[in-house]
Amino acid sequence: MLLRARERAAELGCQAASPGTGALLQVVTASLGARAVVEVGTGTGVAALWLLRGMPADGVLTTIDAELEHQRAAKRAFAEAGIPPARTRAIPGRPADVLPRLTDGAYDLVLVGADPHAYPEYVEAGLRLLRPGGVLALDGALHGGRVPDPARRDEVTTVVREVGRSLRADDRVLSALVPTGDGLLLAVRR
Repeated sequence: MLLRARERAAELGCQAASPGTGALLQVVTASLGARAVVEVGTGTGVAALWLLRGMPADGVLTTIDAELEHQRAAKRAFAEAGIPPARTRAIPGRPADVLPRLTDGAYDLVLVGADPHAYPEYVEAGLRLLRPGGVLALDGALHGGRVPDPARRDEVTTVVREVGRSLRADDRVLSALVPTGDGLLLAVRR
């Protein structure tokens, strides 16, 4: 099922979480006992499958994506994996429009993996959604290895780099960058 979801991602031209990133997300989700998770950027469901594997049987994943074709592919991956429909809530729409409608402090984990240009907005919304002790996970935090290279100053690299800096300086969280996949920045809400 993960392999098929990855193949669909390649066909649709969207990023899929690496196996290392997925495994780490599964462990973090399981360690939190996460029952309520938000994913910003559904893709074809690769990261979602890892998250669902780490969640208890009564956990619900809310996944947001503006691309209906991506959500259809993810729903297919969920069905192939035998995930009951009640465990996922796929919300079509722009995350900037959907995130404000979600309940403050009600989520155990928020995964941001869509549109690096909007990372600052998604990260701030994610922090608002987290309960104390909840974790924000930002996939793609190394942006193809560009973030640690000071010579790289393109717009997206600068945005991703600045999000990492702002989270390190934010008293509301403790953060760490894990160099798996394309970088996974984890920040626990104090």
